[in-house]
Amino acid sequence: MKTVWLWQYVVGVVLALQLNSAMAADVSKAAYSIAVVPQFRAEEIHRDWTPVLERLRAASGASFSLRIARDIPAFEDSVLAGEADFAYMNPYHQVMARRAQGYIPLVRDSKALTGILVVRKDDPIRSVMELDGKEVAFPAPNAFGASLWMRALLAEREKIRIVPAYVKTHSNAFRHVATGKAAAAGGIGATLNEEPEELRSTLRVLMETPGVAPHPLSAHPRIPEAVRRLVTETLLGLAQDAAGQAMLKDIQMAAPVRADYARDYQPLEKFGLDKYVVRSTKP
Repeated sequence: MKTVWLWQYVVGVVLALQLNSAMAADVSKAAYSIAVVPQFRAEEIHRDWTPVLERLRAASGASFSLRIARDIPAFEDSVLAGEADFAYMNPYHQVMARRAQGYIPLVRDSKALTGILVVRKDDPIRSVMELDGKEVAFPAPNAFGASLWMRALLAEREKIRIVPAYVKTHSNAFRHVATGKAAAAGGIGATLNEEPEELRSTLRVLMETPGVAPHPLSAHPRIPEAVRRLVTETLLGLAQDAAGQAMLKDIQMAAPVRADYARDYQPLEKFGLDKYVVRSTKP
C-alpha cells in the first residue's frame, strides 16, 4: 500500500511539473498590454512603469507593453471597451470596468487613497462652504479621489454647488489655483508631492476625503489564471528587495497587497456615484 501511495505521489509531482512547464512555455510566447491611468505626464508614466514591465518579462518570458492614453477619458474608453489586458485604474474605474468587462483586481497598495482639495496658501478661504458658486479645477470628471469622490462629497455632504473645470491633469489643476484661474483644485496627496516645491509652497489643503482602497492593477478575464497569478506574485515579490521597493514606490504601490473586489471596491457601489460619472462623448 505504501509503495502504491508513493508511486501515485511521484506521478502527481511529475504531472504538476509538466503542467507548470507547459504553462510557463505558453506564457513565454504571449504578449500583454498594460494600460495606466494618466494621472501624470506620459514621460513620467513611461519612466516609472518600464522597470516594472521589465521585471514581469524577466519573471515570465512574456512581452509586456505599456499603453498610455492621451487623457483620463480616453483611458476610460479603452478600458471599458476591454482593449487592455491589464490596467492600473482608479477605484471607481474598477467598479465600472467590472460591470463592463469583468476586470479582476489583482494587487493594490495597502495605504488608503484620499482626495484633497487645495487653495492658495494666501487665500482667505477657510471653509469649503466659501467655495459655493466658485470655479474648482479637476483633472478629469472621473478621476476618483481628485474629482468624482470629491464632487460627490461637496454636493451631498457639504451641500454646495461649484463650477467644475476639467483641465486634463493633476498638475494643470494645481497650477490653475496657483495662478488664480480657479478658487480651488482637486487632487491627491501623491500627485501633489510630485510637484516642485515652489508650487507646493503656494498651496494649502482645505479638505480631505475619507479614505478608500486605492488603485488596483487589474486583469481582463480573458487573461489565463496562471498569468494573473504570475503577475500578482511578481509584483508582491518586488517588495522583498531594495530595487523592487523603489519601483513600487514610483508606481504608487509602495506596500502591495492582494486586492479583492468584494472587500475593496464593491462597497463603493452603495454611494450612488454613478450620477456624478461623466462619460466621454467622443465616437
